[in-house]
Amino acid sequence: MTLVSVPQSRLLATAIPGPRSIELHAERLKHVTSGFGITLPVFIDRAEGAILQDVDGNRIVDFASGIAVTSVGASNPRVQAHVGDQLARFTHTCFMVTEYDSFTEVCRWLNEHTPGDFEKRTALFSTGAEAIENAIKIARSATGRQKVLVFDDAYHGRSLLTMAMTAKENPYKLNFGPFPAEVHRAPFAAPLRWPTGASHATAEALAAVERILTAEGPETFAAMVIEPIQGEGGFIVPSPGFLPGLREIATRHGIVFVLDEIQAGMGRTGTLFASNDEQVAGDITVTAKALAGGLPLSAVTGRVELMNAVHAGGLGGTYAGNPLACAAALGVFEAFADGTLVDNARQIEATARAILEPLLTDTSIVAEVRGRGAMLAVEFADRGTLVPRSELAKDIAARCHAQGLLVLVCGSYGNVIRLLPPLVIETALLADGLNVLRDVIQQVNAAAQAALLETVAA
Repeated sequence: MTLVSVPQSRLLATAIPGPRSIELHAERLKHVTSGFGITLPVFIDRAEGAILQDVDGNRIVDFASGIAVTSVGASNPRVQAHVGDQLARFTHTCFMVTEYDSFTEVCRWLNEHTPGDFEKRTALFSTGAEAIENAIKIARSATGRQKVLVFDDAYHGRSLLTMAMTAKENPYKLNFGPFPAEVHRAPFAAPLRWPTGASHATAEALAAVERILTAEGPETFAAMVIEPIQGEGGFIVPSPGFLPGLREIATRHGIVFVLDEIQAGMGRTGTLFASNDEQVAGDITVTAKALAGGLPLSAVTGRVELMNAVHAGGLGGTYAGNPLACAAALGVFEAFADGTLVDNARQIEATARAILEPLLTDTSIVAEVRGRGAMLAVEFADRGTLVPRSELAKDIAARCHAQGLLVLVCGSYGNVIRLLPPLVIETALLADGLNVLRDVIQQVNAAAQAALLETVAA
């Protein structure tokens, strides 16, 4: 069957969700656990570039990329070619039973491209949470220590250990405890809300880390795990010097420094890895999400002496580094080879800031426009007090969805809209989506001001 390309333009053929999506969603409710949430209840028929086409014929601009997964587009031809070839040969053997060279080639690429001027080894898994757990296993095996240091507003996954490492209670941890012990939390140097001002964030946050390590015994910590730019916590970019400061502390105390690049890595921030921006290398770097263009694949890449400290058979998984996922990753690597996609990420940022940053002065509800590359966010809070306005973020997202623009809400307060367009998005389509978002924010701001005036008048 030959498919016609999906036009890269927004189209509202029906209300969103349309009648067919409503029917299919009703069937979902009969058969799928309600434990799975939903951002936008539409059913997708086809996806290409930065457009999601639903079963009702609506074309929706994708500012989510499957939560930073389809960075090379939802149906990238390089990924399709590699996966199709592999599918014709075999789908699975389990790499721990019999081998295939695509697993090795993915590891080779990651060893060569992951930050750090030292010899590396890589282990492949299926999900980000699985990779984080294995990074902790490796750090504990190599150091003989147990404790793990994580940070405020962190998100590391939904498994039991990674829930303990994740900061946000609802919905990720609610009713699921007790959680594993030996996980300790330190402040993240978040400039916007640092109590004594952004200029003090780095020094005071690093001092807090030192106090925690001293109180607990630095020699008891196996790993320090941090996102170079926080994801679910609100796309928070740490204040300058914070990551290098943590790197120095970890080195001084023999703690394995683990960089969680699951959401920020693979070109998303305008460099291949977000830690490149800070000129910092982890002893271990964890990747997933965009690594295989939509197929489940994650990786732990680190210093050879750490990665080889684990006994044979101590790492693995039935589907770890599945051949189809490895083939997809090789297609992703080809897509990144000429540097165009990371350049695109930087251009996406420039375009988005030009359209959205005027809202900082034109409205009273936008507290910050932040991020790097195509990992951007708008935070909503009252001007001056910074009281979070989660209801505004929810309203803005719903209005965008109704106009055919898919955006995601995040943040520890639920008051941040994050933007994750595919790195292949066309300039005109990007501008269209950003203009929708800007106009909606202005409408909601006007409504909020009117409501405030009514309250004052009463």
